[in-house]
Amino acid sequence: MSAHSTLQAPAKPARTKPAGRNRGGNTNPGRSALKGGIFGYYADQFDIYLPIITLAPAMIYFQPPEMDKGTAATIASLVFASTLVARPLGSAIFGHFADKFGRHKLTLVALAGFGLATFGIAFLPGYETVGTLSIILLVLLRFLGGVFLGGEYSTAVPLAMEWTPKKRRGLASGLITATNPLANATIAVLTFVLLMLLPAGSVSSPYVQWGWRIPFVIGGLLAAVVFIYYVRNVEEAPDFEASTAKESPVRALFLGRHRRSLMQVFILMTGLWFLTNVAAAILPATLKNAVGVPDKTVSVIMLIASVVTVGGFLGAAALSQKLGRRRFYIGFGITSVIVASAAFLVLLNTPADNLVAVTALAIVIDVFTISAFGPVAAYLTERFPAAIRASGYGIGYSFALIIPAFYAFYLSGLTAFMPMGYTPVVLIVVGGLLLAAGAYLGPETRDVDMGPSAVEPAGTPA
Repeated sequence: MSAHSTLQAPAKPARTKPAGRNRGGNTNPGRSALKGGIFGYYADQFDIYLPIITLAPAMIYFQPPEMDKGTAATIASLVFASTLVARPLGSAIFGHFADKFGRHKLTLVALAGFGLATFGIAFLPGYETVGTLSIILLVLLRFLGGVFLGGEYSTAVPLAMEWTPKKRRGLASGLITATNPLANATIAVLTFVLLMLLPAGSVSSPYVQWGWRIPFVIGGLLAAVVFIYYVRNVEEAPDFEASTAKESPVRALFLGRHRRSLMQVFILMTGLWFLTNVAAAILPATLKNAVGVPDKTVSVIMLIASVVTVGGFLGAAALSQKLGRRRFYIGFGITSVIVASAAFLVLLNTPADNLVAVTALAIVIDVFTISAFGPVAAYLTERFPAAIRASGYGIGYSFALIIPAFYAFYLSGLTAFMPMGYTPVVLIVVGGLLLAAGAYLGPETRDVDMGPSAVEPAGTPA
């Protein structure tokens, strides 16, 4: 039975299905796997945004009082970078073992790992108590959490996609990935409420001492809830067979016959991460510094944009199901070059007090950059055969983060040729063109068979 034929339970039990699972009499394991993918991805994204939004007002808790702003900014970047570096490592490790031994088991390990790491951060002592050990422990736990976060989406997402019929994979992908802006919005609202109730500003203030811990406790509990859900409701992918191949799935991607497929995905995802950095990191700074919007208003604008972009994710996923993944990404890349670039240029010349126009332009930039993530879960899992699917998805998704991660250096270099405010437009153009080129170099994947005997989709123009 192929993975896409039905959402109902397979006619015969999956060979690796442990005894006793689904004691509640689950008659629709495909739907349960999809829900697990949605819940797991939401918990994953919730954890990722915690240090960026929630911890930012409380970083003085981990720093000596005499620390200069430059060093403080470097430490804050290190906390974020530790997770960024760890995610590709986690994708490679967990993807390898998920392809060898099953998605379900490795999803449980990943959920437990990043849940404990997030929960542990909530109880860290500060600089006043243990000195520099406090920041070392924070970076270490974020790194360990990043390894398990990279593992979570490398295991849970392929498992959900393998249970989903091909005619619904686009929608399923959108439902999973749309939790990214949803998690961002949740964290923003939660942090805003806590800061309203608990003053921040000094190391002895309530928010700095303990208020920031609340979202981290919630993040750990979210992972625990999803873990319990997977144990009770989610089965291994239908007809999953542990790989008996001697070659490592990771080696097959980098050095074996699948390396061209990985390179094509790497190009596409590099473009998408460039677009993501413009929306997630550069746009808020542009609203504040170049346009002159106050800090609190920037937060509200980005919150509104995140909520609207949830619909953008779902719309992009549905469109990819109608047009095909390849045609969608080619079209989206070209459209982002035109629409997002134009919106950014107009934003730079819009007065800060025209909040309606500023908000509308921010939404347009958000939607026409990161909404391309909508079909990613479907496209990347369709792109690789079952024997290396978890590795292909995780590595293709994470390793492309590396080049766009240095966007600040690219912007600085471009100031030799243009004003600083206009440099992000170059990144939009580069990102859109890479996205379109990566899609062009790859095959159409919408109708591929994702069963264990399926091969890589054929028809690569390159």
